[in-house]
Amino acid sequence: MSFFDRLSNGWKLSMSSFSVLKKNKQLIIFPILSGAALILIMATFAIGALGANGWDFDNIQETSSVTTYALMFIYYVVNYFIIIFFNMALTHCTRLYFQGEEPTIGKGINFSMSRLGAIFSWAVFAATVGTILRAIQENSGLVGKIITGIIGIVWSIATFFVVPVIAYEDLGPIAAFKRSGQLMKQKWGESLGATFSFGIIQFLAVILVGAPLFFIGSLFHILAGIILAVLGVFLVISVMSAAHTIFISAVYHNITDQPVKDFENETLDGLFIQK
Repeated sequence: MSFFDRLSNGWKLSMSSFSVLKKNKQLIIFPILSGAALILIMATFAIGALGANGWDFDNIQETSSVTTYALMFIYYVVNYFIIIFFNMALTHCTRLYFQGEEPTIGKGINFSMSRLGAIFSWAVFAATVGTILRAIQENSGLVGKIITGIIGIVWSIATFFVVPVIAYEDLGPIAAFKRSGQLMKQKWGESLGATFSFGIIQFLAVILVGAPLFFIGSLFHILAGIILAVLGVFLVISVMSAAHTIFISAVYHNITDQPVKDFENETLDGLFIQK
């Protein structure tokens, strides 16, 4: 399949993901809740760190490395837990839709609640990997940074299917990591088309939404412009995140021979072809 064919397939898959989201607009609440929770957690950790160090930023910089990495690990655990929790809820809602059932916010949340143990186990595993990579990156030279960057890319590829895997396959974090990697290896073609499509759509949407909102708000006050632009960009990112999660769910259900609505199976098969 040529490069331009893959770009075309990627565009079709992106539009199919948006089509599913358009028919189930309530699903946008999951990335919105996830984003809001992450912002709240970040603010909580930042305020807590400042308060514990006498509200002096210089004292934070002098904190021992052990304490720093321990706090970093906890922060990663909480972040991964929140992200996986809401992505799993959205993934399950897409599964319900693909099966012809009505997806609701409650059904998605209840499903994630039923998988809290698996979500927490994965969060701890991912946080451990993230903390180790961060420690290596901060304590090594340029070569070490390049290596950890490459490992980070490989990690992103290998964990592509982790959310649906831990949602529907009774596996621990290490086994889920291996299973996700196996699925990718078995069906990996070139996802460049889809990645490019989602990326260019988000880039254009951020400009087309953020810039006008900033201009309109600035007519009243510069701060109003900034707030409106930030809220607009946040909404765009939430929509893109929801569409991307729907895309991942569709591909997973396709390669595991589960029903998929509003997606062309030939297009999905063309993107993830067996080597």
